[in-house]
Amino acid sequence: MFNAVNGPQLMGILNVTPDSFSDGGKFTGVAAAIAQAEKMIAEGADIIDIGGESTRPGSDPVSADEQIRRVVPVITAIRASYPHVQISIDTTLSQVASVAVAAGASIINDVSAGQGDPYMLAFAATARVPIILMHMQGTPKTMQDGPHYDDVLADVIAALQQRISEALAAGVLAENIAIDPGIGFGKGKQDNIDLLAHLRSFVDLGYPVLLGTSRKRFMGSICNVGEPAELVTATAVTTALGVMAGVQMFRVHDVKPNRQAADVAWAIKQAQ
Repeated sequence: MFNAVNGPQLMGILNVTPDSFSDGGKFTGVAAAIAQAEKMIAEGADIIDIGGESTRPGSDPVSADEQIRRVVPVITAIRASYPHVQISIDTTLSQVASVAVAAGASIINDVSAGQGDPYMLAFAATARVPIILMHMQGTPKTMQDGPHYDDVLADVIAALQQRISEALAAGVLAENIAIDPGIGFGKGKQDNIDLLAHLRSFVDLGYPVLLGTSRKRFMGSICNVGEPAELVTATAVTTALGVMAGVQMFRVHDVKPNRQAADVAWAIKQAQ
């Protein structure tokens, strides 16, 4: 499923949470969430990524029941109005994924790469649902408490290869696997920069790559910007660089500028 793509895909972020780092509380109501989804689709989003649990640094887990209460009405409404738009469920819990898929989600976006729930990979395999496996050192609660790597690129690649092997062993089809280096998830500033400098190494693993840099604070430290919403241009730069490296999907808050960055970079890449 991930490979049937002509050009880069944008995954629009729709956090139906009160505490996400950049947009927490803005889209907790169904009407507000639907309006934001409509805006992102109009601006060129290919996928709407819906999450009912914040994974910002220091955040606490949210129960499956509460996640389901938050996400299902939004998934149902978007699926009814936009039957051809892909919907991903951003969760680490198989119970949430199962209910979300039944409501109309078609992709699982798991920041724990199947480690947060022993049944997640088995569910993805049985349901034949594509799953995105992201690298994270620690948990959202602890991931920024002094993350350390001997060699960040080698360590992250090795960890993702292990998660891919586990997914395949659980019965997930190879064509239903994508990977995400997890920018900002248990990484320091230089770790993030090093990973972005070597995105081609992730592409070369042979699985579609999702890049999620949108409004991340490490870019704010580079640009001397404290407000995440002011990092739209910085995010678009990483999108363009990702396209040139062969990255296929980009998870973003601000669809329109990243759509432009992705499309221009793709046109240039096609001329190489």
